[in-house]
Amino acid sequence: MNVQGLLIRFAGSVVRTLAALPPGVQRRLTPSGLSPKDGQELEPEVGMALGLLALGGDSFEQFPPQRAREMVRQEAVVFAGPTIPLQSVEDRSIPGPGGEIPIRIYRDRSVDEANPVPFVVFFHGGGWVVADLETHDAFCRFLARELGFPVMAVDYRLAPEHPFPAAVDDAVAAFNWAVEHAPELGVDPARIAVAGDSAGGNLCAVVSQVTVAAGGPEPAMQALIFPVTDLSMKHQSYQLFGEGYFLSEAQMDWYRDHYVDDADLEDPRVSPLLAEDLSGLPPAYVTTAGFDVLRDEGEAYAKRLEEAGVPTTLRRHSGLVHSWINAISLGRAPRAAADELVAAMRSGLTT
Repeated sequence: MNVQGLLIRFAGSVVRTLAALPPGVQRRLTPSGLSPKDGQELEPEVGMALGLLALGGDSFEQFPPQRAREMVRQEAVVFAGPTIPLQSVEDRSIPGPGGEIPIRIYRDRSVDEANPVPFVVFFHGGGWVVADLETHDAFCRFLARELGFPVMAVDYRLAPEHPFPAAVDDAVAAFNWAVEHAPELGVDPARIAVAGDSAGGNLCAVVSQVTVAAGGPEPAMQALIFPVTDLSMKHQSYQLFGEGYFLSEAQMDWYRDHYVDDADLEDPRVSPLLAEDLSGLPPAYVTTAGFDVLRDEGEAYAKRLEEAGVPTTLRRHSGLVHSWINAISLGRAPRAAADELVAAMRSGLTT
């Protein structure tokens, strides 16, 4: 292992040690002025993590995309925790509109063609610019183990090399492929959900809208984890949490500028909150973080879904920040939020 790899492993060990400290000690490591805010208080381990990240130097949006991707991968390793063993983890590729799309299928149980099970198609976050199968490997392993049925992570094309609508086209193609190949996968084509965080949550919402508009097949459920739903404007939570809470306003600007190119920001495939009609969409579980620039637009989307008659559950985790799914091995609060998500998805796909 090279020196950089050793340093990353050491950083991970330090983070796990600090995560085990008493809450009172963790609170003292929270940067001053971050909590409480907007009637909320950061969870102790979250405030501590923000303090550690503040020591990390330059933020990735100051660099070209390739360098930013390397930084995000390293950060993911630090916070991932021990690898969750599964029965199988298979890397393969599927046909896409722009060429082959890499996917990774996680299973914790054997395939039984006589008893097809639910299935989850997962789209990673990262602003459509950074992140990949590796950055979200830990969370997908967690989902597969805790749900008890397979998860397929999709490595859709990234901007700026492939700006909008490349990610949307790949996401729709991946969902349709899963439906078409359900017998081969040993899954029930009527119980295939889409799930994703941040930009991945955006893609879940868009896939649901696009497939319903096309007359199906459509997801059985959409799990939107602190999703981007409106790039046409900055909602109130941008003013509250624009700096210091992991995902910053500057980073969102960087993501937007790389992703949309000259596309219309009011296109519902960019900003699903602005779709004229949300009726008939799949049941939704929308979860937001209290200290997140994306909080208000995620909750606005949940409200619009409810108003359109879509069965919707909205859950705000008031003491968490953006991207908590990547730190579930390090703290009580992120793990509790992930357990709630799993319970909602299991219920939505098995009852």
